[in-house]
Amino acid sequence: MTEFLDLEFQDSVRMPWNVLPGTKSDAANCVIPISVIYTPLKPLPSTTPLLPYSPLRCRNCRSVINPFAIVDFSSANKIWICSFCLQRNYFPPHYQYISDQNLPGELYPQCTTIEYETLATNEKPQIGSSNVFLFVVDTCVIEEELGFLKSALLQVLGMVPENCLIGLITFGTYIQVHELGFTQIPKVHVFKGSKEVTKDQVLEQMGFFAKRPRPSTGVIAGVRDGLLEESIARFLLPASDCEFVLNSILEELQKDPWPVPSNQRAARCTGTALSVAAHLLGLCLPGSGARIMAFLGGPSTEGPGTIVSKNLSEPMRSHKDLDKDSAPHYHKAVKFYEELSKQLVHQGHVLDVFACALDQVGVAELKVAVEKTGGLVVLAESFGNSVFKESLRRVVQSGGHDLELSSNGIFEISCSKDIKIQGIIGPCASLEKKGPLCSETVIGQGNTTAWKLCGLDKTTSLCLIFDVVKKEISDAIAQSENNQFYFQFLTYYQHGSGRMRLRVTTLSRRWVAGPGSKEVRVAIVSFSFVCMGGGYVISISTLHENLPDVHPDN
Repeated sequence: MTEFLDLEFQDSVRMPWNVLPGTKSDAANCVIPISVIYTPLKPLPSTTPLLPYSPLRCRNCRSVINPFAIVDFSSANKIWICSFCLQRNYFPPHYQYISDQNLPGELYPQCTTIEYETLATNEKPQIGSSNVFLFVVDTCVIEEELGFLKSALLQVLGMVPENCLIGLITFGTYIQVHELGFTQIPKVHVFKGSKEVTKDQVLEQMGFFAKRPRPSTGVIAGVRDGLLEESIARFLLPASDCEFVLNSILEELQKDPWPVPSNQRAARCTGTALSVAAHLLGLCLPGSGARIMAFLGGPSTEGPGTIVSKNLSEPMRSHKDLDKDSAPHYHKAVKFYEELSKQLVHQGHVLDVFACALDQVGVAELKVAVEKTGGLVVLAESFGNSVFKESLRRVVQSGGHDLELSSNGIFEISCSKDIKIQGIIGPCASLEKKGPLCSETVIGQGNTTAWKLCGLDKTTSLCLIFDVVKKEISDAIAQSENNQFYFQFLTYYQHGSGRMRLRVTTLSRRWVAGPGSKEVRVAIVSFSFVCMGGGYVISISTLHENLPDVHPDN
């Protein structure tokens, strides 16, 4: 087991079975499924290099070259053979000086996990190349709670790195989008909270094309599609440029002014506010990492996403109501947030929820958008609670000059034949990239070999579940065949520095040798898997299982 513990540290993986059952029938007898728990962004050992160029890919299966590839240095045109499909590939000209004594970083035996970062020459910093935080603040709270929240936000603004982009939306009965680039007088754009707001309405009302004609065709999203950087900078500015304006707005922020009758709840349009925030980021920063941080102080009672009516005579839905399917607003609200989650996943943006109230705020309806985008949920009784303040500080606090958060990721899998992917459990969303590696049995996010990871950090973990499709084989054939098989995990993500990186992890494990192998008593020690964004927990207690045909080395 020492070998596999070392590999776990090196590759950030944990497998219940490090030697797999050799046939489909043997795999079906396993109590614990064939699976891998993988932490894509776990810090690498200091000896692992960061390669400043693009990886070599197999021209057949598109897997990345790795230490398990067979390299022929003797031929005139150096060749490497893919360990997954055995395709012969030529090295490009800039690899001409490699040899068995002069290996590139990706071929070192200990570099089964490695990162690539392409450095473009004369690269200019662009809007969205750094971390982005869009604060969505609920003002339908009592003065004391609003004071706690303003104090926490003002404190956090001093911790955010200067190059991070900041935006602010406040909401109650109406939604106010604050212009931070207009320093002379406070300027806001107001939307009615009782009706759903479209992206075109946001584009028109917020004056993105006030100084130039709007294109007649095509989707409007970002600078490349026609938006001026000056227009975007009105709402999203670097922390160093908008600190004074933000401090002034927050210090003068008042409780929602609309009167609330004694027999009613406050008119709170949470769903519409989050929709406006998603549209704003989709217009300004499509495909670039950003976080919507919603600070909620009560249930949504107005517009789409409503979980309870304004009348106090209607009680808040309980767990029992949800179990009995007797919550009148539940399914409509969930459908709205499912559509919102699809939009956020497409844009690559994260939704975080900080819910601080004695009453419910609707996390049951909201959770689909948080889970799919890899966001965080923090629950506390008050914005003055230390749990809220410490959690908020950790989300934005920088480690040196880089945040601990990464975003806008894509996760892909390649593997050898005779094994298929049933799915993933974790904070991700399917990209519906179907292929021969997809199993007919679906667990979690399945029927695909690629997933979107809008938000991830060094503790984000994924549980991958596999299906063995290898048929029965004779002992003689088993001994003559190659007993190794391979997994490869590709994680594209936007680093805290704003640059895109690719982390490649390639695993090699063994099949059981054949039907004649010795039966071994296998003990599996308990471990747990916790996924921050998705809220999934897998706990395996200590158990013993007689697994037929397990290799004696396991």
